[in-house]
Order: sequence, then structure tokens, then C-alpha cells
Amino acid sequence: MAKILFVMTGADHWTLADGSKHPTGYWAEEFLTPYRAFTAAGHEVVVATPGGVRPSADAGSLSAGALGGEENAAGAAAAIAAAEPLQHPLALTDVDLGDYAAVFYPGGHGPMEDLAVDADSGRLLTSVLDAGLPLGVVCHGPAALLAAVRPDGTPTFAGYRLTGFSNTEERLAGLADRAPWLLEDRLVALGADYAAGEPWAPYTVTDRTLHTGQNPASSGPLAEELLKAIG
Repeated sequence: MAKILFVMTGADHWTLADGSKHPTGYWAEEFLTPYRAFTAAGHEVVVATPGGVRPSADAGSLSAGALGGEENAAGAAAAIAAAEPLQHPLALTDVDLGDYAAVFYPGGHGPMEDLAVDADSGRLLTSVLDAGLPLGVVCHGPAALLAAVRPDGTPTFAGYRLTGFSNTEERLAGLADRAPWLLEDRLVALGADYAAGEPWAPYTVTDRTLHTGQNPASSGPLAEELLKAIG
């Protein structure tokens, strides 16, 4: 059995271009699907957030509409309530990377608020790459990659092939016109080789030890890729 570190947003909102706060957090499916896959395979999941804040699920991600019915929504809410790692997260500054076999970043709009500018997370991501550990990042989770820089100021993920929530999907979700910035644009600007598949369809990209998924539907395939990488 190995330990897998989930680095998650501590934000419960996303500040939009007009200064208003859009309620959000992590996207439930992007936590639950990989969490279930990893624990079913016998691994232990540990959660860390900025400051050790208990992460909040985006209410929209727990709706019947998002999860295909009231029964599924109730099941997801119960599973989150029962997930012990969510109840007592580590602070990012207390993480000892040597304890883990892989690192995973779920999405939701929350990472756009905090992890995108969190230096502790950025340093951790650089260390993960340098250690050769499998790194999985899904949907808006790649916002965290923006905070990862080398001592000389070079973006850690410049030149990496990757994916993440696309501009098209942000427009379809109805927030693109109100967003202070778009994830796809920022990933391209930092020098990443960004690619995307069809909106809402599973799509993953692997480059060296980095495994990325485009959207919530990609969280399951991404988890399977990470399990193979752990061995």
C-alpha cells in the first residue's frame, strides 16, 4: 500500500472580474472518483490544503443535475462526509514529500483563487517533478501549475504537454465572460504545450511524469493512469 497526496483548494469562492465572489471550492467528482479508485486499489489518501483549511465542495458539483439524479447526489454527499482525509487536512507547509508515491490535484474553480498564486504549492510541484513522482492534475487543478517556478524564474512546467479546462468549456459553463482570466490562456502563456479534446468528453495527456485531465469526466481515466504509473 502506498500513500497518495491530494493537494486541494482551501478557497470557497472565486473572485470574478467585477470583484464579486462566485461560490465554489473543489469539484466533487474530481475528488471522489480518484479517491475511490486509489482506496479500492489499497492505497491511502492524505489531503493537504493551504493553511490546513478543510476543503469545501462546490455546491453545484453535488447537485442532482451534475450527478445524474437525486440518488447519486445523496450518495456523493454521504461519501464526502465519510471521507476521513477531508476532515483533517495537512497544511501544505507540513507535507513531507518523501512519504508519498504520487501527488494528485483535483479541480473546481477554487484553485483559480488560491493554488494559482500559492508559493508553497508551487514549490511542492517543482519538488514532485524533480523527485520523479507521478503527478496527476485535473480540470481547473492545472491553475496550480502557474505558481511553480524555478529559482531563476523559469516556469517549472514550460515545455510540458498538458491539458486542463478549456476556454470553450468555460464559455459553455457560462463564466468565461465574467472570469478575470482563463486557464487555457494562462497555461499557454507560461509556455506549456496545451491541447484539448471535445468539450466535456474524457481527455488526458501524459508527458513524462505529468498526467493531466481536461474536465470532470477525465478524472476516472486520469486516476487509472496514475495507478499504472505507481505500479
